[in-house]
Amino acid sequence: MSTTKREGGPRGEALRSLREAHGATVKRAQALFREQRQMQQSVCQFIRDTPKTVPQIAAEIGKPAHEVLWFMAALKKYGIVMETGMCGDYPLYQRSQETRE
Repeated sequence: MSTTKREGGPRGEALRSLREAHGATVKRAQALFREQRQMQQSVCQFIRDTPKTVPQIAAEIGKPAHEVLWFMAALKKYGIVMETGMCGDYPLYQRSQETRE
């Protein structure tokens, strides 16, 4: 059976019911994913050539520093950004060479 055809019978009814019940959750998850993708693009563009601290990045993209800190930790974990030194008490973050286009 093709996956592009509408499903009928009990299974199709169950799928429709699930889509109706969880449609709002799916939309919220999609919106969150779009927001995170936009944030990653903004951060990576800002730190592409010159390393920046979390407070500098937060000021540039208009997000609270605590959110940016968590986001930078995730980007570092996945090798998208790296620490390149210190500026006072703050680590400097720059986009990793491997992820540059």
